[in-house]
Amino acid sequence: MRKILIVLVMLFIGQQVGFSQEKSRKADGWIFGPSIGYQYQSGSFLKASAWGLFAPNQSQYIKFDAGANFTWMMDQSTVIPEFGVTYYLNNVAVWPFIKGEITPYTATAKAGISVFSILELSAGYGFDINTKENFKPIDGFTFGVGLNIPLKFHLY
Repeated sequence: MRKILIVLVMLFIGQQVGFSQEKSRKADGWIFGPSIGYQYQSGSFLKASAWGLFAPNQSQYIKFDAGANFTWMMDQSTVIPEFGVTYYLNNVAVWPFIKGEITPYTATAKAGISVFSILELSAGYGFDINTKENFKPIDGFTFGVGLNIPLKFHLY
C-alpha cells in the first residue's frame, strides 16, 4: 500500500510540474500577413498594409503594421505612408485593443475591438503634425474597419 501511495504522489507531482511548465511556456513565433481597411478622418481612406503580431505573454499581443493610405481629396489622389502599433489586451474571441498610428502628416490614437485580431473596428482622434502642401489638414475624430488576413495561424 505504501508503494502505491508513493507512486501516486510521484505521478501527481510530475503532472503538476509538467502543467506549470506548460503554463509558463512563452510564445516565440510571429503571425503575419496583409491587411486592408477603410478609415474616415477628414476624408475617406483606403488602407493597405503588411503586419506582424507576436505574444509577449499568454494573454496579450502586440502587432506592428506598415502600409499606405490611399485617398482622393481636393481633386487629387494621394498616397500617404503609415506605421502603426496595436496592443491587444486579451486573447478571448473579442479582443479589445489600443493603437497608435503615425504618418508624415498626422498622429492618431485609437481604441477598438477585434474578433481574433482578424476583423477590427476602431475609433479615435488624430492630431495634425504637418499639413501636406495643397492639401487639407488630416485631423479630428476617426473611425475605421479593417481586415487582417493571417498567413500563419499559430505562435508556437
